[in-house]
Amino acid sequence: MLKVLAVQIGLGVVLAAALWGYLGEVAGYSALLGCLASVVPNGFLALRLAVPRRDPGAKSLLQAAYIGEIGKLALTVLILSIVFATVRPLAGAPFFAGFVVTIMVPVLGFLIRDKETKEQETVDKNGE
Repeated sequence: MLKVLAVQIGLGVVLAAALWGYLGEVAGYSALLGCLASVVPNGFLALRLAVPRRDPGAKSLLQAAYIGEIGKLALTVLILSIVFATVRPLAGAPFFAGFVVTIMVPVLGFLIRDKETKEQETVDKNGE
């Protein structure tokens, strides 16, 4: 979980720096705010799932996941609302680029892991 958050923050910072250098200051901080609007709620969800519970069973974990997802959604709406209401000027395209890039990190991680798993299965099957 922490690796995913670190990669999300890293990609967001790299994107923000690139846009800052290419399109200017407003694009840079807009992309960074978009990144944070995704990373902070994901951090909340990760914390909900990582905190030890009194009951270590599946039901308790499922309940923590539900609460974490609801909190993640609420935090996302809250952060987006605050940014749109208070930050002026805000560049929309860089903001959403930062938001989407950080949202896509877990998806890309699953795709990479799936590809590695299939490659390992092929190697195991061929006996190499």
